[in-house]
Parts: sequence; structure tokens; C-alpha cells
Amino acid sequence: MNDFTYAPPQAPLTILHADDDIVVADKPAGLLSVPGRGPERADCLIARLRDVFPSVLLVHRLDQDTSGVIVFALTPQAQAHLGRQFENRRTQKRYVALVSGHPKAEQGRVDLPLVVDWPNRPRQKVCHETGRPAQTDWRLMRREGANARLRLVPITGRSHQLRVHMQAIGHPILGDTLYATGAAADWPRLMLHAAELRLTHPATGETRTFRAPVPF
Repeated sequence: MNDFTYAPPQAPLTILHADDDIVVADKPAGLLSVPGRGPERADCLIARLRDVFPSVLLVHRLDQDTSGVIVFALTPQAQAHLGRQFENRRTQKRYVALVSGHPKAEQGRVDLPLVVDWPNRPRQKVCHETGRPAQTDWRLMRREGANARLRLVPITGRSHQLRVHMQAIGHPILGDTLYATGAAADWPRLMLHAAELRLTHPATGETRTFRAPVPF
């Protein structure tokens, strides 16, 4: 197991950008985007941001164990504008992942429908009968020993999409305790990072790209 640093929940806020309409943060792995159920899961990124930006509003989420770029709105108008962008797939998200094994090709697309695995929630699963369409583009960045570093671009935005798709093609993301097994699961964190987010600024109409350095 490699000795990568897992950002503790008390890690300080890293603000990538803030103005009158939006705030963009680099979420550490291990911190919820929004509160979970129960007082022990109240600590989360939006709660910490609210101490600095009292009007902060949710736009989208990252899994607790995923790190990287996440945007929040500071006005209802910005929230609605950004929400439409995500809903209509007008944002562009790029992730970096370390996966188990070496893909045979240099790039590809995973096109497998996903649905919640109800007896094993919050797990998702591939289901061609009842699943919702889900597509992920991937590209090999480099091989690293027995593993590979991939750039992942989700075309759709299903829950756990990248994690399930990588597991489905035989290359689970390292440190994924839900979908990887054996040595692939035995890493100090989920090796998945939201490295880049491109969107249209809700007030200016400018195309903005925000990046967070990959911590592994």
C-alpha cells in the first residue's frame, strides 16, 4: 500500500475562487459535501463554508471519499443558473483516478446503465433492464507499477458512476471500499479526484475553468 496522505475532516478550507455569485472549493477526501443523517455526520463542506459565506447554496455534490473541485452558489439566481447547467450537461468535469491493472487500450468509453442496488444501498449496479443511461470517457495517462492513472470524463452524472464503471470494466479505483476488493481496496483513501470543472459563470456569462491539484 502506498503512503498517500488522507486529508483529515478537520483539514482547512481551500477556496479556489470566490466572488459575489459563486464560491469554488477544493474538497478534501473524507469530508461530506452536505450533512448526513445524525449529529455525528453534521460536519461537512457546506457547513464550514457557511461560516465564511453565510448565503452559500448547494449546486452539486462529490462523494465523501472523493476530493477536488466543487462549486457552490451564493445567490438563488446563481444556484438556479448553475443547476440548469449541470442538468443539461453544459458543464465539463474531468477526474483523475488510480485504478487497478492496465487497460488494454489507450482510451475508451464505458456505456453501461446504472441503478441503485436497493438491498445494498448506497451501492449502485449495472442493470440493462431498469438502469438509467450512463457514459464515461476514459484515457490512459500513464502506467504506475501494477496500476494505471486515468483521466475520466463523465458524460452523465449518475451516483457513483465513475466507481461502478471502472469496476465493471475490470479496473476498480484503488481505495474504493464499496466496489474494489482485496489489495485494490486496501489504500488509505479513494484514489479519485475531481481535477477540473468548466462552467459558465452565472452572472458574467464567461466560460470559467477551475482546477485543483491532484493530491496523489
